[in-house]
Amino acid sequence: MGTFSTKSRNAEVCSTLRLGFDELFADQDAPEPPQLLSLLASVLEKTIHKNEKFLKRSRTKNGVTIFHGSRPPALSIRRYIERIFKYSNCSPSCFVVAYIYMDRFLQGTSSYLTSLNAHRLLISCLLLAVKFLDDVCFNNAYYAKVGGVSTAEMNELELKLLFSLDFKLHVTLQTFDEYCQLLETEGSRIANRSNWQIERALQGCGLRGVWMNKEEPKCSSTSKFASYSTCRAI
Repeated sequence: MGTFSTKSRNAEVCSTLRLGFDELFADQDAPEPPQLLSLLASVLEKTIHKNEKFLKRSRTKNGVTIFHGSRPPALSIRRYIERIFKYSNCSPSCFVVAYIYMDRFLQGTSSYLTSLNAHRLLISCLLLAVKFLDDVCFNNAYYAKVGGVSTAEMNELELKLLFSLDFKLHVTLQTFDEYCQLLETEGSRIANRSNWQIERALQGCGLRGVWMNKEEPKCSSTSKFASYSTCRAI
């Protein structure tokens, strides 16, 4: 990918997400959000809070990427996740795999998840996960509308993410299960609950145990993104 100019991009595309989808689909029945979404939202919210507190306290500069906006969107990451689920009709497994892609990107670029990059990174990772896992999915223009970005920006974000991940989208069942456990453990701890579990039917998507990637990142007890004891990411 070529160099990225923050100033030109913020002038060319809007600095905040444009979310005007609700009027178009006002009559659409909203499915009941799975517990997974609440767990994921809790973990991301906690991570964003910790990272922003750390960056401010330590005066550490977080590298600006194509996923950064000039200011945080008005819509919280929790509402954003619910919105994506409502309109995308994707399988819940895609959110776990998107979470894995987010972790890989953050580790590979030494970036911190903050309120400035979380929304664009999430919709981009979710788009890749849907294309990789689900048999049927909407096109980029549709996901751009769901995510509140232009189609051109959605295409650009997808391409940048693919190159950042070195096009390595395979996820083993073992890794998938490890991240499910991470979400269960950390989500339950954050919410001060002990009975949250992700339905293991999530594994009934396109994941296969034969997808082996020897270079796939493993969970680590050391994390620069959060003080979680299970995985380095988010």
